Amino acid sequence: MTRRESMQFDIVIVGAGPAGLSAAIALKQLALDKGREISVCVVEKGARVGAHILSGAVLEPRALDELIPDWRQKSAPLKTRVSNDQFLILSKSNALRLPVAAVMNNEGNYIISLGEFCRWLADQAEALGAEIYPGFAAAELLYHEDGTLKGIATGDTGRLRDGSKGASFAAGMELHATYTFFAEGSRGHLGKQLMKRFDLRAKSDPQTYGIGLKELWQIKPENHRLGHVMHTVGWPLKSDSYGGSFLYHQDNNLLSLGLIVGLDYANPHLSPYAELQRFKSHPKIKPILAGGTRLTYGARALNEGGLQSVPRLAFPGGCLIGCEAGFLNVAKIKGIHTAMKSGMLAAQAAFAAIISDQPALELDLQQRIESSWIWSELEKARNIRPGFAKWGLWGGLAHAALDTYILAGRAPWTLNHLADHERLKPAADMPEISYPKYDGVISFDKATNIAFSGVSHEEEQPCHLQIIDKQVPVAVNLDRYDGPETRYCPAGVYEFVTDNQSAQNKLLINAQNCIHCKCCDIKDPTQNINWVTPDGGEGPNYANM
Repeated sequence: MTRRESMQFDIVIVGAGPAGLSAAIALKQLALDKGREISVCVVEKGARVGAHILSGAVLEPRALDELIPDWRQKSAPLKTRVSNDQFLILSKSNALRLPVAAVMNNEGNYIISLGEFCRWLADQAEALGAEIYPGFAAAELLYHEDGTLKGIATGDTGRLRDGSKGASFAAGMELHATYTFFAEGSRGHLGKQLMKRFDLRAKSDPQTYGIGLKELWQIKPENHRLGHVMHTVGWPLKSDSYGGSFLYHQDNNLLSLGLIVGLDYANPHLSPYAELQRFKSHPKIKPILAGGTRLTYGARALNEGGLQSVPRLAFPGGCLIGCEAGFLNVAKIKGIHTAMKSGMLAAQAAFAAIISDQPALELDLQQRIESSWIWSELEKARNIRPGFAKWGLWGGLAHAALDTYILAGRAPWTLNHLADHERLKPAADMPEISYPKYDGVISFDKATNIAFSGVSHEEEQPCHLQIIDKQVPVAVNLDRYDGPETRYCPAGVYEFVTDNQSAQNKLLINAQNCIHCKCCDIKDPTQNINWVTPDGGEGPNYANM
């Protein structure tokens, strides 16, 4: 057994996103205010803070105002205030403008790069004394003999494909803590293990997800409208598939453009990536991109389950915060502010426990969250997303209008979710989808676009996309569902090829293309793909996404 060095902290935080960094800042603020010492360590699997962060993104500054009231004086990168909102329903060739629902009104909000914002948060945390280590992937959970969480271990590096030690092998480090916060983001691989071990989903619905695909463009000045926010629903998706687009006009003639597709879709022929490329050909969208340049591409899963899908948050020795738990407000299409607030509340719970005479094994985070504005927001929005799953686009819009305008989010019913992988139907039962060819000007094939994600992996390491049963990809996925992994993956990781010797089909995994979106772990119909972290510092290296 490989010997590992260990370090002890009061708090270890897994993930340097808005939740994890807000927790680190809040912990250090509390310690400073009370004149106490508290050690805080943040580990981040990306090569730098923000390397794996991807969001639209429009920030509601409510939590930031609470966490760092003087953020303007500290040069927070909130440069573009939203100037106006637009909401459209698209058909193939037309666009109908509808009133913007009050819950989607962005007055007082900011269009940001979440990666840039997280780097600024990291600076604030480090200035207060938090230790932040990018390039170190939390790979393993550690437990005390009594079953309580002890901390995490970072992954070994330099192992070969068969798991043996290569010439550059370096053992991981054990990080022990009084409490460990898990802020890995949507579908965290350690969070998934914790939910199973501590049965954290015993009283909640399954989480339901969307895949958010985004491109950052530099567009011509005459096509740019600083601060303009546009959302659309409808085309190119069919009315039975949930999703919509966003276009956010940032500073320096930058345009954040993306499509979110609910992963509860039924048709295995659907390709979220191809839908994004087709979307850009719409008469309302194509002129905006004319003469522009695509700068960056990426994709990431996001939680859409809301209140019904929030698991139990605390367990002996740790807790879940941010998108690890699922605090996205689907009605607002925002989750940064709720993720930050959850980290702040976890910090308050942990600090109170640590300075007490007898720290509790389990933090009172659940009570704090349910008493906060996070819970009231999610409660009002709880029926929006499942309404679309139940009744499709038109019924979902009608139900959302009833729930929002008439019932004000206080409906006497609560709709429930099914797991996304359970919604896929056999390929023979669903219509095939014909996608247009990519023109290389505004639409691009996966291989071309993935080069704009900065993705990189050491190819000789063990594959981090684990196939549990080697027979299932061909016998079930290809035969019954026409190989949906070749379409739901937005990075070309999976392809079926014919073996030259046996003339049999087999699944080829191009793990070096993986941009850590977690879509395969979520959507695989038999849950036969298990995503685990590769070596630290690998994966995408997004520039200001």
